[in-house]
Amino acid sequence: MAKQHDDPASALLARAVTVETGDVVVHMNCGPADFGLAAAAVGLASRVILCDRTVVAVEAARAAIAGMAPPVAQVDVVLGHGLAGLPADVARGSVDIVGIRIPREKIALLQLLSDAFHALRTGGRCCIAGPNNEGIKSAARLLEELFGNADVVERGSGCKVVVARRKTDVPEGAPVNASSFDTPFLDHNTFHSFEVTLRARTFTQLTRPGVFSWDHLDEATGILADMMRIEAGESVLDLGCGAGTLGVVAAFLSGNGRVVLVDADVEAVRCAQRTTAAAGLENTTALVSDVGAAVLDQRFDVVITNPPFHAGKTTELSLPMRFIHDAWRVLSPGGRAYLVANRTLPYETAIRRKFGNMSVVHDGARFKVISATKGG
Repeated sequence: MAKQHDDPASALLARAVTVETGDVVVHMNCGPADFGLAAAAVGLASRVILCDRTVVAVEAARAAIAGMAPPVAQVDVVLGHGLAGLPADVARGSVDIVGIRIPREKIALLQLLSDAFHALRTGGRCCIAGPNNEGIKSAARLLEELFGNADVVERGSGCKVVVARRKTDVPEGAPVNASSFDTPFLDHNTFHSFEVTLRARTFTQLTRPGVFSWDHLDEATGILADMMRIEAGESVLDLGCGAGTLGVVAAFLSGNGRVVLVDADVEAVRCAQRTTAAAGLENTTALVSDVGAAVLDQRFDVVITNPPFHAGKTTELSLPMRFIHDAWRVLSPGGRAYLVANRTLPYETAIRRKFGNMSVVHDGARFKVISATKGG
């Protein structure tokens, strides 16, 4: 399981927000889960729910809860985005506190704020935290538009915590100012769709906000789709599949071969499932997975991947190194890996060290495609 990065905004939220006896607490986009874990540790809450769209955060939170002593109040850790992470027995309008570490993508933020509004009881608090250079000021404005109030309650480490309270004079389900929240994607079952043509096949891409390249075809994805070689009947793993673009192309090329798509983001997997279904494919499976963890017991003829390399605004190469390692692990002897990357990223040495060979099959102005073969 990947280690969660320390996050000053999440830690500040944990320090700034007090929990009272009997509170029902929901921590959305929990990440390192500092706030939710602190709420559980205090022992005053009647229930604490931690939810996140990434399996990495969820597994880390579950491990942290399991290691807590003495026993804490009832704690649920759920893989899901916003209200999709609420257990069925938690009614909307019944939650006392919602804590949110703001995401960077605006519509994903709108989803979480709107979900918090509908989850909270009258008088309940929505508490958001984020860095000054990642949009907390604009997030605070949105919070005020939604709730009619928003106060900065804590500052530190270049971050702020802002709290709004659901007023008694706000009608059920009606934000104070709904204009900024006028988007269909607040509905968790509404997907954005656009047509994609790759390898002479046209299909419909179905996506959600916050998923990589959710509103257009990513240039690097298109390049890898053109460069990867997949023969009829070959089994393929799309490692870090996003909304499933490459997996669909792989399934077309493979014909009746087995194609598995994996991603750590449950929203990406939901999109991949719908994209492959819309294409009429019956040889694909999409799974939530921390890199290749869900398929390490399987073997594939081909692995295709466009690995992420950002942690916040910085380049972080430890994650793509795991992609390279897991690609090698799941390939059959003689199997091929295809990786697309920004041409400045130094992957060649790591791939050659792991596979014993490496070739650059595309070297463009912005992106490169690297191929390697697993020895027998």
